[in-house]
Amino acid sequence: MGIVDKAIANSVPFIPRPIVKRISSRYIAGDTLDEALSTVRDLNSQGCVVTIDLLGESTESKADAAAKLKDYEKVVDALDEHGLKGGISVKLTGLGLTLNEQLCRTNLEEVVEYAGERGRFVRVDMEDSPHTEATLRIVHDTYGHHENTGAVLQAYMRRSIEDVQRVIDAGFSVRLCKGIYDEPRSIAYKDFDTVRQNYIFLLDELLKGGVYVGIATHDEFLIWHALRLIHQLGVPEDRYEFQMLLGVDEELRSILVGAGHKLRVYVPFGEDWYEYSTRRLKENPKIAGYVAKDVIGSMTARAKG
Repeated sequence: MGIVDKAIANSVPFIPRPIVKRISSRYIAGDTLDEALSTVRDLNSQGCVVTIDLLGESTESKADAAAKLKDYEKVVDALDEHGLKGGISVKLTGLGLTLNEQLCRTNLEEVVEYAGERGRFVRVDMEDSPHTEATLRIVHDTYGHHENTGAVLQAYMRRSIEDVQRVIDAGFSVRLCKGIYDEPRSIAYKDFDTVRQNYIFLLDELLKGGVYVGIATHDEFLIWHALRLIHQLGVPEDRYEFQMLLGVDEELRSILVGAGHKLRVYVPFGEDWYEYSTRRLKENPKIAGYVAKDVIGSMTARAKG
């Protein structure tokens, strides 16, 4: 992790919003569903499947949660209408978790059933630590009725080894990522190398446990270890996939697709782009460095022109 990259990432909250939007445009499909569908169509043509992520988290009322539910269903309809390969991700706070757990359960059940009837998968995103336990509990119960749903585990969370065993016992699909929220050291590993080692450990356990794993990382060190484990354990190709964020290390993405691995790209869109952008850039300073080089490069090109 470069010092310059980290400095850029830490300065993100002080950068004017228009500049942040320009920086993040490579990593967000746009404000509208039509823009997201255009991006999905392009990714499908490159051999990637997708998960569409409608940006925005907590809701303030039952009506807000109902509106978000309908928005998720519109995304499912659009994927069907255009014959695109992919599913959706949902956030439980968007479906009313902070208002009433039963309301959230009812809304999740509806969207998962709606997607399932159309052959689509629903990934329930993991949010910050106050919601971890409820999220896993709700996914576990929903999976009992609808197998087209799964959860996310974060390698920087100290509790994740216990959660891995819960996932294996339940049998539902899991997306394994490093983690993105700013959590206290008491519940999350802070050291970069420790998070990496825990990621490898958790992935080993998940692959041995027989659940379907979304290997979500842009870290080629971790991807190498994932490929090693897949080879050593003889994991069949229908039990795993690699997952990457839109606009991040497209060369590595192409290499994995070219090698015959299933690869899913997370395609975020929506008007709530600012919070997502600042969190992503702070979580992965290398992205901030890539973006800064892009911006400086384009400015230099214009100056020469």
